[in-house]
Amino acid sequence: MDAMLVKAIACAVLVLGLSMGTKAQQPTAEPVVARDLNEETQFIGVTVKDLYGREETRKIPVTIFRPAGAGPFPLVVMNHGRAVTGKRAQQGRGRFEQFSRYMVSKGFVVMVPTRMGYADTYGDFDPEVSGSCTALRPEAMAQAASDQVLATVNFAKSLPYVDTSRWIVAGQSVGGLATLATAWRNPAGLVGGINFAGGTGGNPDQNPGRPCQPNRVESFWGGKARDAVVPLLWLYWDNDLYWGADVPRKWHAAWVAGGGKAEFHQLPAIGTDGHNAMAIDMDHWVPIAEKFLAGLGFDKPGVIARPSASGFARVDEIDKVPATATQRDGIYKQFLNAKPPRALALGADGALGWATGDWAMGKALGLCQQRRGAPCKLYAVDDDVVWTPSK
Repeated sequence: MDAMLVKAIACAVLVLGLSMGTKAQQPTAEPVVARDLNEETQFIGVTVKDLYGREETRKIPVTIFRPAGAGPFPLVVMNHGRAVTGKRAQQGRGRFEQFSRYMVSKGFVVMVPTRMGYADTYGDFDPEVSGSCTALRPEAMAQAASDQVLATVNFAKSLPYVDTSRWIVAGQSVGGLATLATAWRNPAGLVGGINFAGGTGGNPDQNPGRPCQPNRVESFWGGKARDAVVPLLWLYWDNDLYWGADVPRKWHAAWVAGGGKAEFHQLPAIGTDGHNAMAIDMDHWVPIAEKFLAGLGFDKPGVIARPSASGFARVDEIDKVPATATQRDGIYKQFLNAKPPRALALGADGALGWATGDWAMGKALGLCQQRRGAPCKLYAVDDDVVWTPSK
């Protein structure tokens, strides 16, 4: 199950940070809406069929993040995964905020459709049923998922700030399957895709690392690869409890043998389940994505450069922090007690945000900026104060 399942409330961001080795400070428990990313949710109509030929039309939510300005900006459609049966009712809307922050910093509009059968439309119709474990049939779910990607792109065409003449598709877990299925349909404007731990048939609770009929996915993807024209980036991790370490390599080999273009990276184990590493291993996958996206012509840097020490103060000189006494005694002291890597950001309007662990600088800036929408600056990174007063 992917990281988007975490409820979008600020206290949950803190819990998520703790569970992933990243501490994040939020001022209140209001619902999270990333104002600095111009976050909004729109509903679009989609029509899909399930494995048994039943067709339904529903409205699904699409979460949108975009840069400031009129654009038009290139588009990325990001696709969520599929929780195991017992947890699907609790699966919420997709946001992928940290991925979206990275892509918006590169100048993209990010759209995250929450597909039919999840969250708002969970209940009586599930177009992503793929049969039993012993009789896996992924064709219908691939079609349905990619239909909703294309519906999202069609909606994006109506927005003046989106340039759909150059767009990419991305996804995690079953969202990675949606990515490949979109690629082999070759829609207009698609120039590439990123597959984060994609596949189907996994159950980490009952059969960790041993998905249902991986050879069925292998033959299905291999047979479709010849229809895909655009290059893809595949990112997997050694300790993926859905697929294991060897199955993704076989899937990739079948894709390439079938005529598809895919750059494959198997990254070292991280956390307790590498299936969720997209959210907790940004320090490692983002540089790979930077190179891949630059090759597609999207060369605006999305990596946050570590500023040099400014000499404004020592990191332990609490009285020099341009914040209230309450913030210095509370939030800043918590930051000082955290282990590196760590970062803390300040806003001119009094906002603060800090984080530790993976992608600490980006998360600190995001936590500082997201609630009020005003820009923030890094104050301290690890043991260095990097902040300088505005002139």
